[in-house]
Amino acid sequence: MGDSFKPDMVAGHSLGEISALVANKTLSFESGLKLVYQRALAMQEACELEPSTMAAVLGLEDSTVESICAQVDGVVVAANYNCPGQLVISGSVAAVDKACELLKERGAKRAMVLPVGGAFHSPLMEPARKKLAEAIEATDFSTPICPVYQNVTTFAVTDPVEIQKNLVFQLTAPVKWTQSVQNMIADGATHFTEVGPGKVLQGLVKKIDRNAEVTSAEV
Repeated sequence: MGDSFKPDMVAGHSLGEISALVANKTLSFESGLKLVYQRALAMQEACELEPSTMAAVLGLEDSTVESICAQVDGVVVAANYNCPGQLVISGSVAAVDKACELLKERGAKRAMVLPVGGAFHSPLMEPARKKLAEAIEATDFSTPICPVYQNVTTFAVTDPVEIQKNLVFQLTAPVKWTQSVQNMIADGATHFTEVGPGKVLQGLVKKIDRNAEVTSAEV
């Protein structure tokens, strides 16, 4: 984006949080690239330990999805709060299948298992979190040029130590994208620029607040 790219605040969805931390200069490009690589390796190893998956759930309140997941034996949790009425759940294959069955009974428009190889943003990623924590703690985190709204906490953060800590817990915690965007808007954001291919996040932002302006900056 060059030196002209000076956002007032940044956020990234899951892996995109590392990109956001490069954009606000918490991480150097080189450090960000290394963490992306180490994150992928750690997550792949965790995926091989237990059959696990994720499923998209449409048309139910967050609290309903959370309640049903809590009723299911085994590991299944709300993993991605993408926008109102659109969540992703994550956990063991059997638990996710059972949760999808119950969610459909409760009126979900869709509860569909996704073609992924693991239960990302769930307790099943704990082995990955431990491994990635070592890499994150060995990485230099600088004071950013603007706040980041992290998936774990959803509020503005500028303290490098806190940013580092939150990034460690991201693998096992849910991606609270809805809440992050709501907090960015509450703090004055009116225009969101999605950096990268596609328009998925622009669509989610508009579903969270239809008055928000969204644009794309493909790189």
